[in-house]
Amino acid sequence: MSKRNDPEQPEMQHPSTKRAKQIDEDLPYDNLRELLSSQNVPKDVGTVLHWFRSKDLRIQDNRALHAASEKAKSANEQLICLYINCDDAFLFHGVSPARLDFIHDNLRIMQEELKKLDIPLVFVDAEKRSTIAKTVIDFVKEHGITHVYANYEYEQDEMARDVQFLEAASKDSDFYVELLHDQTVVEPGTILSGAGKPMKVFTAYHKVWLEEVKRDPGLLDTVPVPSKNVSKKGLEKLFGSNLPTAPKEKQFASNEEKKSIRKMWPAGHEAALGRMRGFLDQIDNYAATRSNPAADSTSRMSAYFSAGVISMRETLSEVKRFNNNSADFTPSGSSAGVTSWVREIVFRELYRQTTLYTPHTSMNLPQNLKFDFVNWESDEEGYKRWEEGTLGVPFIDAGMRQIKHEAYMHNRLRMNVSSYLYCNLLVDYRRGERYFAETLIDWDLSNNTQGWEPSYTVFNPVSQAEKNDPQGDYIRRWVPELRGVVGKEVFDPYNRLSEGEFGKLGYPEPYVDWKETKLRAVERFKRDMKDAVP
Repeated sequence: MSKRNDPEQPEMQHPSTKRAKQIDEDLPYDNLRELLSSQNVPKDVGTVLHWFRSKDLRIQDNRALHAASEKAKSANEQLICLYINCDDAFLFHGVSPARLDFIHDNLRIMQEELKKLDIPLVFVDAEKRSTIAKTVIDFVKEHGITHVYANYEYEQDEMARDVQFLEAASKDSDFYVELLHDQTVVEPGTILSGAGKPMKVFTAYHKVWLEEVKRDPGLLDTVPVPSKNVSKKGLEKLFGSNLPTAPKEKQFASNEEKKSIRKMWPAGHEAALGRMRGFLDQIDNYAATRSNPAADSTSRMSAYFSAGVISMRETLSEVKRFNNNSADFTPSGSSAGVTSWVREIVFRELYRQTTLYTPHTSMNLPQNLKFDFVNWESDEEGYKRWEEGTLGVPFIDAGMRQIKHEAYMHNRLRMNVSSYLYCNLLVDYRRGERYFAETLIDWDLSNNTQGWEPSYTVFNPVSQAEKNDPQGDYIRRWVPELRGVVGKEVFDPYNRLSEGEFGKLGYPEPYVDWKETKLRAVERFKRDMKDAVP
């Protein structure tokens, strides 16, 4: 594992706060939309291309793919699908072996599904992130493509790539590009504050979002899979394109690990839909148990959402059917379980709006830029023990051991382990954010960066465990040294057992004192941020 305090590491690279504010004011999204609107429309329609990204890995209810299919069908032309594999991008962004394997397995399934429709899915390698746009343009020219369709990606790097692609396309009137919004139910940027700006506060956003979907259930309407190609003539060589393979740095440590993760997270739209329907059978318990990691009552749909294996429209259409065919997800219109779960989906939607309209959040900078002025500690031993799950804090250690085994962590633990790293250890939050990216199967930049957004809130892992894991079952599952500890002693064995009893456990003493380090963090934040001028 790389040393995440190395200034050469990607997570430590970011623009100045002054430059970040300039980028926010001159939105890449606005520049991209201007380029899209200024294109010349070709007189004729030839071969049509859909460009898959790693966030829309499905043929079902895929807006750009459907539009591409309809364009080809209306002109009696052929549709080709393309996926650009770029190891350089995966290495730079820190994608985990689990997530990369999940992406590849979904691509395999999609290629098979599209082949039945006589549509080839072609895999092409780009050597560098900077050459992705040129790689697509070369493919477009080689195959006489007149129209290119893709779905928006909202992160800064992807916006810059698409701007580069459109700038090159504008110099070549032979093809036309169309991008569609596909990751959310409500288009980012359309829920505005009274000042006419995209909302940033969740409570207000949530209320408006619920009313919008209730008012217009058509937002949940889905589109069909693409139509069968008019013919395969001339496309024969494009079928059977070899699937990408993971670079050695992104391969599983063993075949056993690979099999275990694939069993927990089977690929494909059918697997996603089946998991969602299974969750709906128990959603009535969700509100009461969602914060209890031992109950494991969450949907575990996050990996499918982050890779776009199932759309949010189709997902919420399933919830709507369960909810007496009603899109009223407010407390008065649905059960507590439905209301509570949909609330989590609305967080996801707001996070994408924030990423799009505050682009510096995807550039290794906190949303609150003053936190970039905090002087973090170089505590390598503390960081190492955090990552290993040997801090001597049962709730934290349990979470860090779960992520190693499942490439997943319950959300309650994500909040606790992140708080402990940047508050109690005062280690730069970006190192933990990067570790999540390199480990989680459901890593998602918008969710991850905003989940790791630093704040003055310092979670108490003992009281959090007592409240959310009241029987200690989650701790005992993931920290076997404590399986024999009975009662509330399991939440804080060092302070609640005698010295002799604790010594027999083989479990480490707490690395730091929580109360002392909480005070240190609050004082450090106040001191370093007081006069900070981003």
